[in-house]
Amino acid sequence: MCEGAPVNRDWEDRTAAAWAAFDEYPEERAAEFRALIDGLVAELPEDSPLGPFERACAWDSTGHSDKAVPLYREALARGLGDVSRYKARRARIQLSSSLRNTGAPEEGVKLLEPELEGPSDELDDAVRACLALCLADLGREREGLSLVLGALAPHLPRYQRSMANYARLLVAPGA
Repeated sequence: MCEGAPVNRDWEDRTAAAWAAFDEYPEERAAEFRALIDGLVAELPEDSPLGPFERACAWDSTGHSDKAVPLYREALARGLGDVSRYKARRARIQLSSSLRNTGAPEEGVKLLEPELEGPSDELDDAVRACLALCLADLGREREGLSLVLGALAPHLPRYQRSMANYARLLVAPGA
């Protein structure tokens, strides 16, 4: 952990509880939810990358991708990956989605393509789904569909090999 690490386990638990209760905040109470997150962020050291990450998530989750983008970038620039590789990966996924939502899908592709080669974790399918959406916005639907089918194939009760092959053939028809 770096200097900008969470205050303590209690802070992490309270932050997780706030996010677990997110659905209790309808659209008209979005500002109230963001204020809850801002209160938790205020407990962090000023230079913590967790602050802009949590704030970005709150803005993003309440329909404000434009406000989330600079905060995700700030969190990553402050070293979110040094605090939590998992949260840094989430930030890249969410940032790519927000970039797509704000008309910059090409930046989302550049952000997520390296994630396909990185260490695998439970976020792999989310990487592929967000990357597929960015690719579709760029007119590269076959690549996007290939990613989604490739992500889906291992979860199917049957036809895993066939779907994986079909996914591959969408982008390499002669192979």
